[in-house]
Amino acid sequence: MERSIVPETTVVFYSDAHGKAPALEWLQRQPTKVRDKFRVVMGQLQEKGGSLSRPYAAPLRDKVYELRVQWQNVHYRMLYFFHGNVAVLAHGCTKEDRVDAADIDRAVARRDLFQQDTTAHTFKG
Repeated sequence: MERSIVPETTVVFYSDAHGKAPALEWLQRQPTKVRDKFRVVMGQLQEKGGSLSRPYAAPLRDKVYELRVQWQNVHYRMLYFFHGNVAVLAHGCTKEDRVDAADIDRAVARRDLFQQDTTAHTFKG
């Protein structure tokens, strides 16, 4: 039986017009344990791409997904989207019950900007 090989996904951070990466800046403000957990989950995303699922990732809406981390009863999320074989980390947030619609809308808006000019909106830091 032949095993299908999934090409590795490139994981990048979205960059705004000023060259800043909002999701990365959010991540850097989180506790060390949360950053460490996200590093592991981002590695899983790189390895598994669109096939990554719960408990590490889940679809939200409008082709926006969430990377999922929990620590000390807080639910941390990094919202991302795909552009071909690239996963773009666009926004970070915490949630109580659900990810706020405004957070998803922010990720959708960043996806639209990214698609217009991938070079200008890929973080280079």
